Amino acid sequence: MHVHFLDPYRPRTSLVHQLDSRVKLLLTLAFVLTTALTPPGAWTTYILLFALVLSVEILSELGVGYVLKRSALALPFILAALPIIFTLDQGVILFSFTLGPWTLNVYQAGLERFVSIALKSWLSVQMAIVLTASTPFPDLLVAMRAVRIPRLIVAIFGLMWRYLFVLVDEALRLLRARSARSSHIDQPGLKPGGSLAWRGRVAGGMAGSLLLRGIERSERIYLAMAARGYDGEVRAAPLPPVRRGDWLALWVCLALLVMLLALAALLWA
Repeated sequence: MHVHFLDPYRPRTSLVHQLDSRVKLLLTLAFVLTTALTPPGAWTTYILLFALVLSVEILSELGVGYVLKRSALALPFILAALPIIFTLDQGVILFSFTLGPWTLNVYQAGLERFVSIALKSWLSVQMAIVLTASTPFPDLLVAMRAVRIPRLIVAIFGLMWRYLFVLVDEALRLLRARSARSSHIDQPGLKPGGSLAWRGRVAGGMAGSLLLRGIERSERIYLAMAARGYDGEVRAAPLPPVRRGDWLALWVCLALLVMLLALAALLWA
């Protein structure tokens, strides 16, 4: 069974897809850096950054709904910054409420900082989704080496991505084996098997078996790679020179990001 749903790449003929992978990688990193350096509360700049991401999504022909749906997966991790609303003891107290023996104050500065962090994370994830959905992963690995990212990091990314599918295949084999050994009950509301604790023990045993299979498979794969002379470097054909149009797009977009960052620094200095 194949697991193509794990691959985010969506082939299109858009301008974003035709852009050189090295240029797309550099622009994505520049956008994330610009978003991270934008001061908290710079709402005008955040709106402009969102308009920029939205324009890229439209140009990529991926569909705005597709990108927004995938970017929502990152929102639960933003909740890790939620305590800053109550701990940033600066400025005006918007309101207070009691939670058991504690009285929590919601500060304006803390709420502003939390919303800014949420927007920064959301915008950065959207741009990363556009990058991965418009660029094949092998091209991304080659682009990383072209921009001098250390080969060990690139090798880790490549092996993690390649053998994620192998790990999923092992999990599917375990699920098929469990289905083949399980009975089926036609009555609605009844499920084969024992209690919830019994099901938990079975799931734990499957997880342990998957871990052992993964370790054994990784050792065999490493020995096979070492026997074929693998030294940690991903070999690829030489990349063609960056086209003049790609250079133009790179410098224009970098200039736009610098202008947005300068605007944020001037208005919220």
